[in-house]
Amino acid sequence: MTMPTDEELAALGEAFDLFTRRYKLAEALSPEKPLNELDKQVLFYVAKHPDCGPSDAARFIGVANTTISSATDRLAKRDLLERHRPEADRRSVALRLTPGGQQRVDTMSAMYGELHRRMLEPLTADERGQLIAMMAKIISYDP
Repeated sequence: MTMPTDEELAALGEAFDLFTRRYKLAEALSPEKPLNELDKQVLFYVAKHPDCGPSDAARFIGVANTTISSATDRLAKRDLLERHRPEADRRSVALRLTPGGQQRVDTMSAMYGELHRRMLEPLTADERGQLIAMMAKIISYDP
């Protein structure tokens, strides 16, 4: 494996900056108040894992339980998430989306889906496969 050059690092940084700006601008143009990245990740996780515990979300996202507690407080105050006590174990707390939270996840998913489509559209089918494979390789790399 070779080390990346300074020019490659600079080019990658510029590409990521533009990529990130497109995501942030798309959300900023939404009529709803933007969410921070942690809050978005909590909503997406709970959407896929209804009635999960806060510690489940913390483990998946890779943050401390106290950080998830702050995020769930913010999301509950915005009526996007609710905490409840499951009948089977009244000592535990489970998370689920409110109807507004589900709508927010649906809106963000559609927005990101459109951005992904626009980003992949100029590529050939082979290039798309290569890009996706390279991204999967980068994500799975653990030095």
